[in-house]
Amino acid sequence: MPLHENEIPVDETLVRSLLEAQRPEWADLPLSPAGAGTDNTMYRLGDDLLVRLPRTAGNGQSVRKEQTWLPRLAPFLPYPVPEPVHAGTPTGAFPVGWSVHRWIEGAEAGPDTVADWATFGADLAVFVRELHRVDLMGATRAGGLSWYRGGSLGECDQWVGESLDGCRGLLGDELDVDALQHMWRAALALPEASGPHVWLHGDLKPANLLVRDGRLHAVIDFGGLSVGLPDAEHSTVWDLPAQARQAYWDALGLDDATWLRARAWAVAVAASGIPYYWDTFPAFVTECRNRLQAILSHPSPA
Repeated sequence: MPLHENEIPVDETLVRSLLEAQRPEWADLPLSPAGAGTDNTMYRLGDDLLVRLPRTAGNGQSVRKEQTWLPRLAPFLPYPVPEPVHAGTPTGAFPVGWSVHRWIEGAEAGPDTVADWATFGADLAVFVRELHRVDLMGATRAGGLSWYRGGSLGECDQWVGESLDGCRGLLGDELDVDALQHMWRAALALPEASGPHVWLHGDLKPANLLVRDGRLHAVIDFGGLSVGLPDAEHSTVWDLPAQARQAYWDALGLDDATWLRARAWAVAVAASGIPYYWDTFPAFVTECRNRLQAILSHPSPA
């Protein structure tokens, strides 16, 4: 089932036709589904490659960002990130840019793959610290590098309120939406975040954190790459167990105001996902509900 209006249909036949036209040397390699997120569909190509296709025309700019900036950021980062090896051009059958990346071996972060959550949280903090230290290399918060998660909470107040109302209507008493709304309001009452703009990954959830031998190995999916204020970057720690959250928080030395704003961003993103994907992506709705339950159970980092 499509997740978005005007979603571009993708199947193996389409992918092979793109390869035959643009990279014929790869067209006969084995091809198999490699997952699908809210923005992209992926196919593993042979042993060493990954085809990444945007779901909608609007997601095409994310592909271009990765192609432009990942090769420039990678040398400064402490863990592997995707390496684009082909910038696919639009065709009549697939009217948006697409990518081929090097395959990165690893498993999604989770209880069956992470050996020690405190170590994992500290490792993730190292990645975030180093990403935020990378020189902007002339990039500014404009165009494809301007995303709401690097901006002001106040600019999002209307749609966050609508999303929380949607959660009330769908979940009733299953979720304490009033408490979540109070957390959102508490963050809005704080002084606006300030400080220099930095590079932001934008979506450091477990699915984008690859594990090998029990440790963080690589960070993938830079479709949300942007330039802005860092508070929202920390919001996904509520997708991790308490030990990881605490270790992450301690390693970065974040202050209380940053924690409150990061928590508000975590509420905003998860609350918006529930009504939007309610009928189309139940697994993602479950992820959003789990994040909100974690926030309610552990409103502080631990």
